[in-house]
Amino acid sequence: MKKNWPNVYKDLGIKPVINAKSWVTIYGGSIMRPEVIKSIQEASSVFVDLEELHDVAGEFVSKVCGSEMSIVTSGCATSIVLMAAASITGKDKDKISKIPHTQGMKNEILIHKGQRNNYDKAFEIPGGILVEYDNDNLQEKINDKTCAIAYVIAPFFDEGIGLSETIEIAHKNKLPLLLDAAAELPPRENLTKFISMGVDAVGFSGGKGIGGPQSTGILTGKKELIEAAKLHSFQNLHTTKAAIGRPMKVTKENIVGFVTALKLFIEDDEVLEKDLWYRKAELLKRKIEVKQGLTVFIDDVYPNRQGPTVVIGFKSGYKGPKSEKIMEELSKNDPKIYVGGGLNDGHAYRDEISITVHSLDDVDIDIIAKKLNEVIID
Repeated sequence: MKKNWPNVYKDLGIKPVINAKSWVTIYGGSIMRPEVIKSIQEASSVFVDLEELHDVAGEFVSKVCGSEMSIVTSGCATSIVLMAAASITGKDKDKISKIPHTQGMKNEILIHKGQRNNYDKAFEIPGGILVEYDNDNLQEKINDKTCAIAYVIAPFFDEGIGLSETIEIAHKNKLPLLLDAAAELPPRENLTKFISMGVDAVGFSGGKGIGGPQSTGILTGKKELIEAAKLHSFQNLHTTKAAIGRPMKVTKENIVGFVTALKLFIEDDEVLEKDLWYRKAELLKRKIEVKQGLTVFIDDVYPNRQGPTVVIGFKSGYKGPKSEKIMEELSKNDPKIYVGGGLNDGHAYRDEISITVHSLDDVDIDIIAKKLNEVIID
């Protein structure tokens, strides 16, 4: 059982890893399909007007999402930076030129304390100030400095008062609702669901479930807000000083690769896709030797799981190694194996090992099962 080791990595002395933790950036996101690679190669062969390409790509994304306007960004983090900046300045070019210096502007963005995360600094990069609220005091936290309310959907995150009620409160106070939904595709219905609910701006990753280049993303939503976001983007070539988004470039190759991936994504049969993932999960589950005190099951409850996931749980009487030690041993394997789990993994509320199967092949499954059976002892 050997993992394919492409020559480009051999030449650098780097070995591949087995990514059973899902579409996380640190392990390269997703594997792009041949059609996407081919489109990137073709796009690299000529010059184009990037502003025109961005406009056409944005129109396609808007049709897919049922939104008023969209931008292809250099990842969901950039989408968050731009939506936050737009909320602070609107289309006021004087304010735009001052970002990230936001003194005297409405710059407070409210966020539920249970949705704070490693990546919410993106809301602060353009000068936003994150202010926490809880289920009982959202309305009380809104003041004359508030420019937006942020909401984050991710595995094991606190839903707070729920997205619908949060949108209602935001709009009652004439504030935009900014949604971070980086890894919430699939399900494909989310492409339109959040927009139809009334979200003003939503960011998705382009390099996770969609399968595009890892350094791409979507910013889509209401025209007024997205137009303001575009003024902050690297495309803003018509002012004397570049805006906050200038370092967040999207190449012509990435734009074309992303659009190709999105076309493939919406054309795919999600039922067949999910069935394939279930078959992989069942295969792995059968290969894991169930030891005394362990539970091994398949979980597919959204949004905590990004597709069928093999979960190893520990009963109170279990005396073998638990998640931290198991994950450490898996990471020492050759090739290294990375899985989810542990109480320090995001907002997880229980000790477990979670194995996301959508990116695994048969060789990966054999290697993971073999190593787990070696590591987990009675």
